Order: sequence, then C-alpha cells, then structure tokens
Amino acid sequence: MAVEISGADIVRAAAMLGAGIAMGIGAFGPGLGEGIVAGKACEAIGRNPREAGLLTRTMLVGQAVAESTGIYSLVVALLLIFVV
Repeated sequence: MAVEISGADIVRAAAMLGAGIAMGIGAFGPGLGEGIVAGKACEAIGRNPREAGLLTRTMLVGQAVAESTGIYSLVVALLLIFVV
C-alpha cells in the first residue's frame, strides 16, 4: 500500500513549518527585548523612585513598540496557516 504525496501536501507542510519558524523567531526577539526593558526600568526606579511614573510610562511605550514585531510575525504565521 503506497502513500501518495501530492504537491499540495508539500506546500501545506512547508507553510506549517514556515508558520512555526515565524512565530518562534518572531516571539523570541520581542520577549527578550521586553524583559531587558522591564529590568532596566526596575533598576532606574530603584535609583530614582520619584520618577517612577515617567519611567513606567516610557517603559510601556517602548514595550508596545517592541511587541509590534511579534504581532507582525503572528499575522504572517496566520496567513501561512489559513491562506496558503
């Protein structure tokens, strides 16, 4: 009994593999960056507690910008899964 693999099966497998790679790499960078930013903000607040509000606000804006690359990779992965 032979199993036939068509070209569409290969394309589907490649799309799933690409989606996994896109999310793996796309989530690693923002996660690492946001962790570093949060750590540095905690250090800065520890040095100057009076500026905690400004530091927290600036940290959250920076994390939102960093997270946008993770969201882009999610969009690419979803396109690979559901469109290709």
